[in-house]
Amino acid sequence: MDTEWTASLWLDTFNELLNEDNELDYGDRWTLNFNYNQTDRVTEEERRRGWKVSTYCARGNFECASCTRTWASARVVLVFRYRLLRGQGTVIMRPFGQACLRCRGNKFNLPGFAEKEVEQALLRQFYKIRKNCYHEEDDDEDSGRSSSESEAKTKPHEKNLCQACRMGICCVDDEDDD
Repeated sequence: MDTEWTASLWLDTFNELLNEDNELDYGDRWTLNFNYNQTDRVTEEERRRGWKVSTYCARGNFECASCTRTWASARVVLVFRYRLLRGQGTVIMRPFGQACLRCRGNKFNLPGFAEKEVEQALLRQFYKIRKNCYHEEDDDEDSGRSSSESEAKTKPHEKNLCQACRMGICCVDDEDDD
């Protein structure tokens, strides 16, 4: 079980999908960065500057930093803020954490992810980029699994222990706010 947050896994997968799989083959340069404070809100000024936002509900694994308890969740919220400006594409990602059921504190642990889950999340983000930055019409938004499949075999979501739920970012509604 991958319980440790690894930014390099996301960066390596992002670059591999861009460079080897040509997911965004439009001649623009794209980068992935992380901001652990961003929300799913885009101000009017940010909109004018071309920023868009999308959320994704992923499967992740957690380990409590205090008691080392581990758990899996099919409702790990990821927020992606992105834009294309003069040939430079930027994606800024934030993973949301969860608090430990045993410790019940306000300390949110960041999730770890399997490589396949990272790839699925990034492929969906590339779909959003193609649609919203390049106006590509693509009927195949399939992120690799249905929402009913992602919710199978998991315990009920503890909203009071979820950082994203506490901020009002619902994992069920993963549509663009663009």
